[in-house]
Amino acid sequence: MLEELKQAVYEANMLLPQYGLVTFTWGNASGVDRERGLFVIKPSGVPYEKLRWEDMVVVDYDGHKVEGKLNPSSDTATHAWLYKKWDMIGGIVHTHSSYATSWAQAGRSIPCYGTTHADYYYGEVPCLRCLTGEEIDEAYELNTGRLIVEEFAAMNKDPKAVSAVLCRNHGPFTWGKDAVDAVHSAVVLEEVAKMAYRCELINPKVQPAPQVLQDKHYYRKHGAGAYYGQNGN
Repeated sequence: MLEELKQAVYEANMLLPQYGLVTFTWGNASGVDRERGLFVIKPSGVPYEKLRWEDMVVVDYDGHKVEGKLNPSSDTATHAWLYKKWDMIGGIVHTHSSYATSWAQAGRSIPCYGTTHADYYYGEVPCLRCLTGEEIDEAYELNTGRLIVEEFAAMNKDPKAVSAVLCRNHGPFTWGKDAVDAVHSAVVLEEVAKMAYRCELINPKVQPAPQVLQDKHYYRKHGAGAYYGQNGN
């Protein structure tokens, strides 16, 4: 079942250690088949050097395993909720990449200090509140997904314009049109987090980039008037 998607999700997962985004088994990627209402995700706790495409697990939007010999990622319920509520996304990545996770542990959103950030994310990458004790005890992973969706709605943030979030005291989630695109966002997020950290070390009084500059760089790559790159990209 979903053999091509399993292969694609496997390849996306293998990009995570290649780009230095995971240590040991600290991460996962998934991809969705919207027509069938199912998604494929990395199995829980399997080292990347032992991972095979056949190990990928098929899950439904309620987080129930549909096919696979292994247990799906412990973050499956978070992925499931995001797929269920955001039909515009096709892939999700979760890592504990060092710089992005440092911002999450500090409880700080990542401000847009320059054009690298603005090319990919419209405005700051938000750091959400910590889950309450009740939310953690009740359904930790599911409530993580609920919090992401609820907070984006409350902040009036478009998931397509900001394809990343920091879960406080935890780490980042990113998403995209497919699993590889979600990996791309995870790589960009880690670089942006690193740049912002160094920026504040160099100038503790730094302010976000002017909005007109942020707008220019975001909209030259996104939207109807975009002109970055080649036709058909």
